[in-house]
Amino acid sequence: MRHENKKLLPIIITDPSKIADTSLATLDRLDLPELAERGIQADVLRLDKIHPVISGNKWFKVKYYLQKALQNQHIAILTFGGPYSNHIVAAARAAREAGLGSIGIIRGERPETLSHTLQNALDDGMRLQFISREEYRRKTDAFFLSRILGENPGTCLVPEGGAGPEGIRGCEEILQLVDKEKYTHILCAAGTATLLRGLINASGPRQEIIGISVLKGFSELPPDCGEGHLPAEKVSNGRLIADYHFGGYARRSGPLFAFMNKWYGLTGIPTDFVYTAKLFYAAFDLVKTGYFPQGSRLLLIHSGGLQGNLSLEPGILSF
Repeated sequence: MRHENKKLLPIIITDPSKIADTSLATLDRLDLPELAERGIQADVLRLDKIHPVISGNKWFKVKYYLQKALQNQHIAILTFGGPYSNHIVAAARAAREAGLGSIGIIRGERPETLSHTLQNALDDGMRLQFISREEYRRKTDAFFLSRILGENPGTCLVPEGGAGPEGIRGCEEILQLVDKEKYTHILCAAGTATLLRGLINASGPRQEIIGISVLKGFSELPPDCGEGHLPAEKVSNGRLIADYHFGGYARRSGPLFAFMNKWYGLTGIPTDFVYTAKLFYAAFDLVKTGYFPQGSRLLLIHSGGLQGNLSLEPGILSF
C-alpha cells in the first residue's frame, strides 16, 4: 500500500450542518415540446448548486458520517474510491470544512500524474493510499476493513460512495426540498443505489422511483444497500432501468457527448457523462417511447458530479 500526502492546508472548521447550503437548490421547470405534446410536466431538482465541490447527492451521503465522526471524537474519516471519484473529492472537502482529516483508499497503482480529482483531494488534505485492484475488491470484507482501520487509528469508516445507513438516511432528506406529493415519478442516476434507496424510503404512496443504472450488468433493484432492507410497503415503489449505461461505468461515448451538448443548449443545465447525462437521456427516451402516461409529473434529481467532466479533452463539451 502506498501512502501520499503533502503539506496540509489550514483546516476550515464549520458547523457540519451548514457546510452545504441546500437553500441554493432550485427547481427548474423543463419547457420542451416532447413533454407538452404528451401532457407531461417535468422539473429538475438542481442539487448541483448547493456547494461548488460537495455538490449534489454527495453532501447528503456524507453529512451523517461527518456527524458520527465528530460525535465519536474521531480525528479523520477513511473512505474508498477510484481516481476520478466524485465521492473522493467531495469527502476530502467535507472533512476539511468540518475540521477533520481524511484518508482515501484509492483503487489501483499510483499514476505518474494524478487525476484532477486526486490532486484536488490532496489539496484539501486527504492522505491518499493506493492499493491494487485485487485488494480494492475486498473493500467490504470485514477482515480487510479491520486491518485498514487498524493501520489508521482514530478514523471513521465511510463506505465507497457514502453507501450504508448514514448515506441512505441523508438521501431520504432530499425530497424534503420539494413538495414531493406533486410528482408521480421521481428519477435519479444509480451507481451504489444509495440515492435510489433513500428516495424509495422517502417516497409516498403510488409514487414510482426510477433509478437509471450507470453500471453495466445491473438490472434489478438491490434488496439492500449496505445494511438493512427496503420496507415491504416501499419495495413496489422502486424500479431500476438498466438500458442506458452507454457501455458501462464512465465509458466515453460520442452519442452521449452529443446529447449533453444538445441538452445544455435546450435547457441550460450542465450534465456529467458518468451519471446525470445518462439520467436525462433515459428520461426523455422513456417519454418519447410512451413509458409515462399522459398527465404524469416527473421530478429528475440532478446529483451533481460535474467535476468528472474535467477528465475530458477540451472541446468535447460546449459548456
